[in-house]
Amino acid sequence: MGVEAIGSVGVRGVAPSLPSLPTGSVAPAGLVEQPSSSADVTRAFGAAMAQGLQTVQSMEATADVKAVQAATGDLTDVHDYVIAANQAKLATELTVAVRNKAVEAFSEIMRLQA
Repeated sequence: MGVEAIGSVGVRGVAPSLPSLPTGSVAPAGLVEQPSSSADVTRAFGAAMAQGLQTVQSMEATADVKAVQAATGDLTDVHDYVIAANQAKLATELTVAVRNKAVEAFSEIMRLQA
C-alpha cells in the first residue's frame, strides 16, 4: 500500500478537531455568527480551548481503557490500542505546542510593553 492509497482513504481521528472561532471575513457569510464584541470573541476562544482539552482528555481515557483491555486479554485487536495511544500522544503533543506558542506570544507582548 503506497502513500497514494493511504491518502485516498484518509486518516480519521488523528488529531482533535477544534470548533471554528468567529473570525470575521474568513468564513462565508451566514456560516459563522459574527461576534458583537471582544468579549464574545474571548468567550468563543475559551470555549474552543475547553472543547479541545476535553477532546484530548477523552482520547487519553480511551487509550487508558484500551491499554487495560490489552493487558487483560479482553481486547480482540491490539491495533486498536496502538491507534488510540498514538492519537492520544499526538493530541497531547499538539496541546503542548499550542500552549508553548501562547506563552511565547504572551512573553513577546510583555517585552514590547516594557
